[in-house]
Amino acid sequence: MDERTGWTRAQPWVSLLVRLGLAGVFLVAGLLKVTDLAANGRAVNAYQIMSYDAAMVVGAIQPFVEIVVGLLLLVGLATRLAAWLSAGMMVAFIAGISSAWARGLNIDCGCFSKGGQLPPGVTPNYLPEILRDVAFLAMAIFLIIYPVSRFSLDARLDRPFSAGVPADDDVLEEDSESSEHTAPRRERA
Repeated sequence: MDERTGWTRAQPWVSLLVRLGLAGVFLVAGLLKVTDLAANGRAVNAYQIMSYDAAMVVGAIQPFVEIVVGLLLLVGLATRLAAWLSAGMMVAFIAGISSAWARGLNIDCGCFSKGGQLPPGVTPNYLPEILRDVAFLAMAIFLIIYPVSRFSLDARLDRPFSAGVPADDDVLEEDSESSEHTAPRRERA
C-alpha cells in the first residue's frame, strides 16, 4: 500500500515549475541588463538611495548576480541558497520601488529594462511592479520551504536538503512496481 500523500507526490513537480519560473525571471532580467552595465548603474542611481559611485558598482554587479541565480535555479543546484538569494533581492527590489513611490520619484524601476528617469508627462505605476515582485518573493519563499524538485542537480548529487524525498529514478521505480505490469528494476549508480 502506498503511504505517500498526494502532496508528497505533487510537491517536487510544483517545485520544478516554481524553480523554472523564477529561473526565467532572473535570467531574462539579468540578460536584458548585462549588455549595458552603465545604463543599469544609472537605473540604480535613479532610486537616489546610495551615492553615484556605489550605484554604478551595484548596477554593474546586479545583472551577473541575477544570471548566476537564474542558472542555479534552472539546473536545480543549491536550490535553497538560490531561493534565499532570490528572496533577498526581491525584498530589496520591493523596498526600493516602495521608497521611490513614497518619495514621489518619477522613474522606471529598471527591472526588465534600462530604467532611469521617466520623460516629462509620463507617470509611473508602481503598484503593479510591487505586486509582481511580491509574487516572485512568494515563489522564492516556496522554494526555501520546498527546495526539492524533479530534474535537479541537487537530487542527482544527493544534497542534504533533498533527503527524505526520493530521487526521480526512485519514484519511477516505485510507480512501475505499483502498476499492474512489472518492468525490470533499474539499479541506481
